[in-house]
Amino acid sequence: MIYRFRIILDTDEDVFRDIEIQASATLEDFHNAIVQAFGFDGQEMASFYKSNELWEEGEEICLFDLGEEPGKIRIMSDTFLDEVVSEEETKLIYVYDFLSMWTFMVELADIGEVEDGVMYPNLMYVHGQIPAIAPEKEFTSEKIGGEDDFDSDFDEEFDLDPEDYDSLGFDENWN
Repeated sequence: MIYRFRIILDTDEDVFRDIEIQASATLEDFHNAIVQAFGFDGQEMASFYKSNELWEEGEEICLFDLGEEPGKIRIMSDTFLDEVVSEEETKLIYVYDFLSMWTFMVELADIGEVEDGVMYPNLMYVHGQIPAIAPEKEFTSEKIGGEDDFDSDFDEEFDLDPEDYDSLGFDENWN
């Protein structure tokens, strides 16, 4: 079986690639196909996340096991596409380069049969140019106690003025 995916860069501009790959391929094979399709050098860490209909991150599948307990973390080279994607579970989130946070929404678009003479993975369609730098992400925290701005609440609660360095109560030459 062949899985046909659309991989969309999370940005304001329309930037996506359509890739078909064998369902029996590993997530590492898929990672390499995505890296090549978007023109990355492939030298950075990456992870896939299982996702739901609302594009919320689920289980992480890492490129390498960097956990404290070896074998506890699922890794790409040991995970096959048909184990994480199906007609019912069609969405993944892919993050490449954790410093730049290139974030992609990956969706299974179709399941087909292997075609004679086609090499897989196969880059089927390219749309848009990837920007020179990763799109900015706006990370926000959940509301705490009904307030939107946790930092100002913290400063007020402890009567702190971040501009008044002398009142912070520590010796700057402590070591």
